[in-house]
Amino acid sequence: MNQTADSTRQASGRTWADDAEQRVLDEAVRLAPKAGWNAGLVSRALAAAGFSDAEGQLLLPEGPRDLAALLSRRHDAAALGRLKAFDVSALKIRQRIREGVVARLDAAQEHADVMRPLAAFLAFPTNLALALRLTWESADMIWRWAGDTATDENHYSKRAILSGILISTLAVDLASGRASALTHLDARIDNVMAFEKWKAGLKPMDLASEVVAALARMRYGK
Repeated sequence: MNQTADSTRQASGRTWADDAEQRVLDEAVRLAPKAGWNAGLVSRALAAAGFSDAEGQLLLPEGPRDLAALLSRRHDAAALGRLKAFDVSALKIRQRIREGVVARLDAAQEHADVMRPLAAFLAFPTNLALALRLTWESADMIWRWAGDTATDENHYSKRAILSGILISTLAVDLASGRASALTHLDARIDNVMAFEKWKAGLKPMDLASEVVAALARMRYGK
């Protein structure tokens, strides 16, 4: 192995497995618009990246579910990279949340042609828990960037609320365009400071229902 490349990986905290996963994900993103998001995609992406199915079992034991998580986290990292351009201390909380959501929309938009087959995959009942977890992770990333340090029940309610905003706005963005998405976003966060009011009306199944509805809209484009 090239010592310079190895030193770079070590300095960044990345391993061979990390690099291998990203290579397979690159191929999956290229293939998914025609292949769909499924086990067949995983085999084709592995082969295109130079790996056998046996190696794929080690890299991606849950196959397309692992690839979905890798893509979502790549989008989270890209959004966070965009957000570093802002002086967060100069923004009001409403602006922070808005910019966070827009950055995440921008990241997903880079793979807009992949989002429909991915949404179809995540919409399966067996994958709903994964969809909820990944949406929660994205909301958590935005709140942490925004400076949230809550450790009580507000930590969870903020993320649940933002998860609903994020997934529904992403669905509008992909189905109807950015202008409609921003109108939707602004309407959803008009009362971003009124968390107590929001919590009072938040039901345990609200987020799951919103995620399912948003995935359906992404899948069918309407």
